[in-house]
Parts: sequence; C-alpha cells; structure tokens
Amino acid sequence: MNARKFLKGLGWTMLFFVSTVAVTILTLYLLMWLLCNGPSVTARNTFVATMLETGGMKFVVSWYLPEEDVLAIINSRHAADDAAARYAALLTSSGQQTGDYAADTDHSVSADDSSAAFSSSVRIGDGTTTSAIPSEINEINDVGLIPISGRTFDAQLLVVRDPSRIGIATSYPWSSTERERNGLTTGEYCNTFDTLAAINAGEYITAGVNWGGRPVGVVVCDGEILFNEPSYGDVMIGFNDNHVLIIEEIGSMTANQFTTYIAEHKIIDAVSFKDISNGDTNHFTKLIENGVPINLNGRGIGANPRTAIAQCADGTVLFLVTDGRGTAGHLGATGQDLINILLEYGAVNAANLDGGSSSSLYYDGEYRITSSTLSYADASKRLPTAFIVTKIE
Repeated sequence: MNARKFLKGLGWTMLFFVSTVAVTILTLYLLMWLLCNGPSVTARNTFVATMLETGGMKFVVSWYLPEEDVLAIINSRHAADDAAARYAALLTSSGQQTGDYAADTDHSVSADDSSAAFSSSVRIGDGTTTSAIPSEINEINDVGLIPISGRTFDAQLLVVRDPSRIGIATSYPWSSTERERNGLTTGEYCNTFDTLAAINAGEYITAGVNWGGRPVGVVVCDGEILFNEPSYGDVMIGFNDNHVLIIEEIGSMTANQFTTYIAEHKIIDAVSFKDISNGDTNHFTKLIENGVPINLNGRGIGANPRTAIAQCADGTVLFLVTDGRGTAGHLGATGQDLINILLEYGAVNAANLDGGSSSSLYYDGEYRITSSTLSYADASKRLPTAFIVTKIE
C-alpha cells in the first residue's frame, strides 16, 4: 500500500512538473509570437535585432518570421549613410590627426602629472564641448572607474589617461578545434599577465560548447600577427605605435594585404569584430568616427550586454561595459546608448566589441561586470583575447 501511495504521489509530482514546464514553454513561445506578430512594430523590430545579435539564439527569429520578413525589417532601417555629413574633427581612422592629439608626439601621461586630470576639451566642427569626465573620481593606479545607470542597464566606464598602457593579451597558441579549453576569463587574464584591468576583446567561435579557444578575423599582439583570416564585414580595432585607436574596415583584404597594412600603419595591438547585417546576424562595430556619431541605420536597436572601446582627444582611453539579458532585471543597452555615453565623456573615436554573454570587466582584483550566461554568472566566459590595462611600475 505504501509503495502504491508513493508511486501515485510520484506520478502526480511528475505530472505537475511536466505540466509546469509545458505551460512555461508555451507561454514563452506565445510571448515571442506576440512580439513578432503583435500590433507593436517597435517591439517586433527590437526583438528581431536583439536575437540576431546573440551568438547562439539567432535561430529563434526563424520560428516566427520567414527570412524575407527578417530581411525587410533590417533593410527598412538601412537608410543610406550620408558621407557628406561627416567631417574631420581631431582623429581620423587612418591615424593622421588634424587636431591636438598628433601621432608624432608622445602622449604618455605620468602618474604624478597633476595637470592630467580626467577632463577633455574636444573641438568638433566650429564649436567646443567639454567631456563629462569628472576631475576627481576614485582612482586606483592612475585609472578611474565611473558607474553609469541607464533605463535598461547598468554600466561601468573605465577611464585610462595613458593610452600606452592599453594592449591585447591572448591565450595563444589556440586550438585548431573550438572545444579545447585554452581560453581565459578576464580575471584570469589579469592574474596571468599581472594587469590592472581587462575586458573582452575580439570575435571568437561561439557555436556549440565554447571553450574560448579560437578567435575569428584577426589578432595582433605586440606587433606580431597571431591570427590572420579577415573575411566579409570584419572591422579591425586596435592601436598603432603612437597609441592611437585605429578603427579600419578590413573585410575586403586578403591575409597578405592585411599583413602589409599592419606593417605600413605600424599597428601594435588589434582584434576584429563584424560590421554586417543580413538575415542571419545584426552586428555593428563603428560607433563614433572623427567626433561624429555613426548612423547605425537600424543595427544595434536591440537591448543586450555590450562592450565598447573609445579614445578622447587627449588620448584618454575609455572601456565601457554594460549588463543585460536579465542581469539585475536589466534588458541591456542599445548601440545608441553606447554612442550617447561615449560622446558625453568626450570620445572622438569609438567601436563596439564582441558583447552579449562575452561582455565582462575585471578591475583591481574583482569583477565589475560579469557574463550574463548562467554558468559564468560570477565571472566571464573563456576568451581567446582581451584588452588589458597594465599596472604602473
């Protein structure tokens, strides 16, 4: 009798569990169906953009919308970019400066230089605007961290006065397969290379189980090309030997042409990320160019965790990392959110890096932004590359 009661109770428990799971799945499916087919065009477009920016959930869009509808949503927001509206301000993507921060001078800031406060006067066009970087913030090792709160996200802005302290760290040599565990978390990068801070950097393989073992695009570290497979849509983000942030489209280059480009432009550290929008993905890279915000033309309208890098007129480098995908109840930031924040803090050139569950910031011995993936919720995903900030000797 007791056994029968136990089996009966177990049966009811299993039925309750299965029913709960089924109702939850059905509710989520109907909710996403409503987003794609309901009356709100904005909600539909945001949902599509958000899913296409993810590494492993792009397929969800195809459950609800045919490919031609997805392409129509993307293409409808891709108005022609008016190149005439752009004008040179201080920095150009080729690194030839027309303003205060010239490539042929030394812009390193010493730790005891009291005049090098966190402030930047940026001349854009005929006017002058002053960045919002406060002159006094909590500094550790001559680097400041500014917390930022948005409507749908929290963010951390790392401010580094001296651009010569920025570099790329890698877990090279990488595996030829994607499943070998030889990537490092941002915290492990700091501990391994004894650095002050690290953020996730370039694109890498995310299909299947990701161990962070293989990059995508290009990787340059200390002047050496470690990975050289540029492909359609790739944009290089890196620094030349004068510590100027260079953001350059390389998707049309061959490996040999990229090698020549690196030598001619004296690129020391670099990674790449995609700037492409089609029915399978919706990635963007350039955010600000020569002091002018980029028209994303519909890309980046989704809300996701994000990571960006920028440089101000005086050479100051900004690392911006946001949370999202449910972290602390936040959806995440849009591409325009990144642009607005970085412009406010004086950025004249800026780029979006690999984001989503890869976004993380490790600073002064602890994580300030962790991965949105549940299994990495207290750290970061394993990564083949990271932007690092060296300590002052």
